[in-house]
Amino acid sequence: MNKPKRLKLFDIYIDNLTMQETLLRIEGMIKKKLPSLVITPNVQHINILKSDEEFRKLYSDAALILPDSTPLLWAAKILGRPLKEKVSGSDLFPEFCKFSAKKGYRIFLMGSKPGVAKKASIILSRKYPGLKIIGTYSPPFGFEHNEKENLKIVNAIKKQNPDVLFVGLGSPKGEIWGWKHLDEIKVPVVIGVGAAFDFIAGVVKRAPKWIQRSGLEWLYRFLQEPTRLWKRYLLGNAKFIWTFIQEVFKQQDNNKVKIQRS
Repeated sequence: MNKPKRLKLFDIYIDNLTMQETLLRIEGMIKKKLPSLVITPNVQHINILKSDEEFRKLYSDAALILPDSTPLLWAAKILGRPLKEKVSGSDLFPEFCKFSAKKGYRIFLMGSKPGVAKKASIILSRKYPGLKIIGTYSPPFGFEHNEKENLKIVNAIKKQNPDVLFVGLGSPKGEIWGWKHLDEIKVPVVIGVGAAFDFIAGVVKRAPKWIQRSGLEWLYRFLQEPTRLWKRYLLGNAKFIWTFIQEVFKQQDNNKVKIQRS
């Protein structure tokens, strides 16, 4: 029996797809040409969703929601709602570039520090001949509060008319910016990919595959930037564990009600 394509977990619906299925789904979204947002929830997102009404609205508007966290996969399995595969933004970005090199889709990169997106585009274009990265833009610090700068970015993206916009502003900043400007830029697919540009460009070193598989990529990142990331990972992980425990109790209560009704 096939697993359902969408599962409810922590009060959000997550699309239960493999990486290959995700690439094909995004291709379908490109062909429809309707501005669509793709989100890859991680532990931090689950924490934010508990108290941020605007972020919940963003999730309700998203066209595709993919699991970007090994602990999220563990939680889903324990709760009896197993997900097929982790489809993180950092993995989806290069995989789609590889896919796109064969298909001819047009890609725009927005985000990261000056020169990083451009460097990532050069590296990926050399790796995947035929790849069409038609533009890059690295906005200045605090740009999201500058109306003129945001208009400049929107116009630059619209002028290039990409099929897919990857936003590398960190999470959840990238997802929020993409959501707020989705109807203005009119790009068929907008995807927030966190630090993916930094990883490709070599500005930030990504954890080895075995660490990623072990679910300790967060620790690897924390040790690289402890001052900046301690609150997100140490306090955030503790909050997620408590949320998970609450979800377990909630499921047990629901199961009891079902038994009583049967």
